[in-house]
Amino acid sequence: MTLILYGISNCDTVKKARRWLDEQGVAYRFHDVRKDGLDAARLQQWIDALGWEKLLNRAGTTFRKLPDAQKEGLDVASAKALMLEQPAMIRRPVVEAADGISVGFSAGDWQARFAG
Repeated sequence: MTLILYGISNCDTVKKARRWLDEQGVAYRFHDVRKDGLDAARLQQWIDALGWEKLLNRAGTTFRKLPDAQKEGLDVASAKALMLEQPAMIRRPVVEAADGISVGFSAGDWQARFAG
C-alpha cells in the first residue's frame, strides 16, 4: 500500500511532513483535501480510527472564526459536517499507511514508523 498523506498544500506542518518524507526517500502520494476534495466515507474511516475529537483542529483559524453556537455542543455528526464543509478544520496531516491511520507529524515517531 502506498502511503497517502492528506492535507492542505500551504499548511506549514504538511510542508514539514512532505519534506521529511522526501528526505527519507519514503514514497507517498499527496492528496490536498481542499483542492481534491474529501468524501464522507473516508472521513468516517478516520473518525472510526482516531475519533472526531483528535481530528477536529479547534486551534485553527477556520474553527475559531465559527460562531460560538456552532462550536458548542459538538458531537460526531456536527463535527463531521463541519470537517466535510471546511476541510481546513481537519488536523493535518492525516496519513494512511499499511500500519494504519494517524494524524499529525512528529519526526521521531515517523522515523520509527516509516524509515525503520
